[in-house]
Amino acid sequence: MAKTKVKFICQSCGYESAKWMGKCPGCGQWNSMVEEKIKTNKTNRGVFQHSDNIKLSKPTSIMTIETKEEPRINTTINELNRVLGGGIVNGSLVLIGGDPGIGKSTLLLQACARLSETEKKVLYVSGEESVKQTKLRANRLSIATKNLFILAETDLENITKVIHEMNPDFIVIDSIQTIYHNQVTSAPGSVSQVRECTGELMRIAKTNGVPIFIVGHVTKEGSIAGPRLLEHMVDTVLYFEGERHHTFRILRAVKNRFGSTNEMGIFEMKETGLEEVLNPSEIFLEERSQGAAGSAVVASMEGTRPVLVEIQALIAPTSYGNPRRMATGLDHNRVSLLMAVLEKRVGLLLQNQDAYLKVAGGVKLDEPAVDLAVAISIASSFKDLPTRSTDVFFGEVGLTGEIRRVSRVEQRVQEAVKLGFKRIILPKANIGGWTKPAEVEVIGVVNISEALSHALGG
Repeated sequence: MAKTKVKFICQSCGYESAKWMGKCPGCGQWNSMVEEKIKTNKTNRGVFQHSDNIKLSKPTSIMTIETKEEPRINTTINELNRVLGGGIVNGSLVLIGGDPGIGKSTLLLQACARLSETEKKVLYVSGEESVKQTKLRANRLSIATKNLFILAETDLENITKVIHEMNPDFIVIDSIQTIYHNQVTSAPGSVSQVRECTGELMRIAKTNGVPIFIVGHVTKEGSIAGPRLLEHMVDTVLYFEGERHHTFRILRAVKNRFGSTNEMGIFEMKETGLEEVLNPSEIFLEERSQGAAGSAVVASMEGTRPVLVEIQALIAPTSYGNPRRMATGLDHNRVSLLMAVLEKRVGLLLQNQDAYLKVAGGVKLDEPAVDLAVAISIASSFKDLPTRSTDVFFGEVGLTGEIRRVSRVEQRVQEAVKLGFKRIILPKANIGGWTKPAEVEVIGVVNISEALSHALGG
């Protein structure tokens, strides 16, 4: 017979304990252990029983397995297709997370509308809004299509019945934290509920071959709420990010079984919904100040797409014992490292200077190729000497001050030429093996001192 047991489960990492603890041993969070009732069956526990009625699967040699390239579903939203790896894969389970109000529901509703216009039957399950509220949002986005069906439901059993009766081609669950399984006694949004509901949705996706998108809430640290197991269960994890005070939104993939995790999709939030940004480099540089010290343009790669972004630095004498180091859109530790290199290898006295750096436009850069532009912007602000408005920089800076080679040089240069830049300063090791455009001057540098000499004119 089934016996009800009480367990305390951490809502951050899923750690289970027989007693309540103030601090979770698994992740170190305080007051995250919540009591949940678990039904267990004591009969035949721990005994493996083999039944002749069960059809066992047999191992197959990998050489005899036949595969074929399945066509992906085109959402007609190019930025979304790019991040997904070329489109939606049939039977895939995709998790999308982001801060409240960032545009997750708007993006998925627009994707549903585009898919329904291609004669696909789409089911949008809303656990946070009523049917009328979803309709009001659809009116704001100018969505009117007969193949888009809205269901306001939180019971997973009822959702499953509707899916089997309707047999849709595409499903959206908004959000997984509001859906509950009636056989699990804990509250919606708990670890047990999220785990069971996601597992059931995964079985539906794989069995019926229907792609399912689920929306996940995020914690105050920015990670998806619930156990880490949730990200392991799904095929793809997307993060929708952006500054609340900026109109640009960036869609990134942190896990993708069917494509690259380096791609980035850029959208602009407007009154009529999200619009694709086809040329992000031009958008990020349109408000750049001419002749201002502390500014440098870097050619960064986001997946297969080159993006030109402005890096700004402000170096000012400190009034405290310990100088401040602040960075927005850049790794704080990387900035401190580059300032130490400039002080040791170039002789810039930065130990009594406050440093404030940011990437214009709210973009986050994490590749090593941005090092050179960061170092030049710091030196430019410290010496109060502006860089040329037609210069682009990229390269990795080593601890001994050398400039190391980076990848995809030709794509970076072509993007700079397309936007009218005339001079590119890059690692000398990257010169050669590709065709240099005639209308741009390419300068290869070996160390940071040589790069500063070219960039600041002495």
